[in-house]
Amino acid sequence: MKPSTPSDVSLPNPACKAQSPNGAAVVIGAGGGLGAALVAQLSGMAGETGPCAAVLALSRSSLPAIDYGDEASLKTAADWVAAQCASRQLELRLLVVASGFLHGPQGQPERSFSQLDAGYLQHVFQVNAIGPALVMKHFLPLLPKQGRCVAAFVSARVGSIGDNALGGWYGYRASKAALNQLVKTASVEMTRRNRASICVALHPGTVDTALSQPFAKTGLKVRPAEEAASDLLAVLNNLKPGDTGSLLDYKGLTLPF
Repeated sequence: MKPSTPSDVSLPNPACKAQSPNGAAVVIGAGGGLGAALVAQLSGMAGETGPCAAVLALSRSSLPAIDYGDEASLKTAADWVAAQCASRQLELRLLVVASGFLHGPQGQPERSFSQLDAGYLQHVFQVNAIGPALVMKHFLPLLPKQGRCVAAFVSARVGSIGDNALGGWYGYRASKAALNQLVKTASVEMTRRNRASICVALHPGTVDTALSQPFAKTGLKVRPAEEAASDLLAVLNNLKPGDTGSLLDYKGLTLPF
């Protein structure tokens, strides 16, 4: 993808180079609207004078490709990232996982428990929770054991159990709640490994992508992907080790689990 930087977006510093002049970023889910916007903005800042020395983009259509239904593809992708870092003398300082599933041929979000479907539940958990968990398994070991590093997983406010007052969307809510717990648990282990590490779940708001399009017609307020990406990068820039394990929105506010 050719990097592009919208002229009306003020790009924040994700601090890839905070601890190393060769700090690099990896974005998983780079083929989606939000992931592509993150790659574009990070790529626009990459290089000798920018905060990221390099940006590596991974998706279902990248080379190597990632398939959450095939763990071997995740190991292959992680090995490729490790090889890239070694050959180019890079250090992985920022990992962003921007993949997600809400609706598609596998099903639609449920309005009632009468609509619960095993096939849809299996798929939504595969993409929103199991896949990111396997990303943790294969990619978190690539983060350095010293100095600031950030692993961020795009979640959703509807995954908050404490904030659920509307009901519905059983599978999506539950899969994002599972992701939040995975992030929290991984953050504890990461801190033991590197006290300066940060692992968070992020709520980007409702972004104008294929995921939200069927619901935007109902009056749901959506935001451009470029705006959401810029907001999330600003949040990442301001994170401190004490924020690790949190669910944060695009304004940097902590949301309840």
